[in-house]
Amino acid sequence: MPTGESVPNETNPFKPRMLLLLSLGHLITDIYQGALPAVLPFLKDRLSLSYAMTGVILMAANFTSSLVQPVFGFFSDRGKKPLLLPLGCLVAGLGFSFLFVSDQYEWILALVVVSGLGAASYHPEGFKTAHFFTGARRATGVAIFSVGGNLGFAIGPLLAISIIQYLSPNAMPIIILPSLCFTVLIVFSWRAISHPAEIPAEQRRKAQTDEPVQTKWLPLSLIIAVVIARSWTQMGLLSYIPFYYINYLHGDALYAGKLVTLFLLGGAVGTLAGAPVADRWGHKRFLVGSMFLSSLIFPLIFAVNGVLLFIVLGLLGFVVVSTFSVTIVMAQHLMPRHLGVASGLTVGFAVGAGGICVTLLGVLADRFGVPFALQSIAVLPILGFFLSTLIPYPDNVAAAAKAQR
Repeated sequence: MPTGESVPNETNPFKPRMLLLLSLGHLITDIYQGALPAVLPFLKDRLSLSYAMTGVILMAANFTSSLVQPVFGFFSDRGKKPLLLPLGCLVAGLGFSFLFVSDQYEWILALVVVSGLGAASYHPEGFKTAHFFTGARRATGVAIFSVGGNLGFAIGPLLAISIIQYLSPNAMPIIILPSLCFTVLIVFSWRAISHPAEIPAEQRRKAQTDEPVQTKWLPLSLIIAVVIARSWTQMGLLSYIPFYYINYLHGDALYAGKLVTLFLLGGAVGTLAGAPVADRWGHKRFLVGSMFLSSLIFPLIFAVNGVLLFIVLGLLGFVVVSTFSVTIVMAQHLMPRHLGVASGLTVGFAVGAGGICVTLLGVLADRFGVPFALQSIAVLPILGFFLSTLIPYPDNVAAAAKAQR
C-alpha cells in the first residue's frame, strides 16, 4: 500500500462501494462522539457536577479524539495501518457504552479518553485509505467518507437519549452493538481495504523524482484557525442546546435531542451538497461564503420558536458544516505528501481545539448563565469569516481538479 505520499490517483478507479464501507465505519465511530454532549446533562445530574466539570469531560473527549489525530496521522503515513479501522471503531464504542456503569468522576474521564483514542485512530487511516478509492473525483470521494461522520454525530444524540428515555441510563451498554457489527462487516472486505489499488510503477517513479513539494504553512495555519472557529460554533451548539432546554428551561430532553439531531442532519446534507459546489465556485470562495452566511443565520435561533426553530437550526447546520470536506481537500492540497497528517490537522487538531474551547463556555455559563454562554457563540462565525478572507489559496485549484475529471 502506498504511504501518505500523495501522487495523482486518476489511474485508480472511483470505488463508491469501498467509500461507503469506510463511511459506515466513520458513521458508527462518530455516533459515540456525537452522543457525548447530549448525555452530559444526565452525567451532570448523576454525579452532581458543575458546568466547568462537565466541560472538562468534553475537553478530555476532544483532546483524545481530535488533538492527537496528527500523531496517528504521522504513523498512518509511514505504512499500512488497516487494523486501526475496525479496532478504532470498536474501542470508541467500548469506552462510551460503559459511561453510566460507574458513579466515579475519574472513571468517567478514563472511559471518555478510551473512546476518544478509538475515534482518533480511525480518522487519519480512514481519510488516507479513502483517498485511494476516489480516483480523480477527490472532493466527491472525501465528501462521501466525511458524510458518514456527520450522520454519526447526528444520530448519536437521538440514539443515546432514546436509550435513556425509553430504557434507562443503565441500558447504555447496548449502544456498542453498531461498532460490533462494523467490526464483523469489515472482515468480509478486508483484502480490498488493506490492499487498495497500487500506484503504477511509472507513476510512482515520477512522484519520487519530482521536485520536493513544500508545505504552505501560512494558508494552512489560517485554514486551521477557520476550522477551529467553525468547530467551536458547532460543538458549542451541540453542548449548550441540551443544557439550555434540559437544565435551564427544564424542558423535554427528547425535544432537545431532536434539535441537535436536525442541526447535524443539516450538516450531513451540507457536506454532500457543498463539495461539488465548492469544486465549481472555488474552495476559498465557498469557504468565505459559508462563514458569511453562518454569521447571518446564527442570531435567528434566538428570534424564532417551534417549527421555525427546527428550520433555522437545520439551515444553520447545512451552512456551517458544508465546508467540512472542502477544508480537508484544501489542507491535502497544501500538504500533498502527507495525507494522514493533513487530515489529522484539519479533522483532528483543529476540530478538537474548537471543541476544547467549549470549556470556556462552561466558565461563562457558571458565571453569567447558560443563555449568555449560548448567545456568545454568535461571534465565532464572524471571526471565521474574516479569517477565511485572508487565506492565500488559489481558487483555480478547484477548476483544475474539475478539468481533470
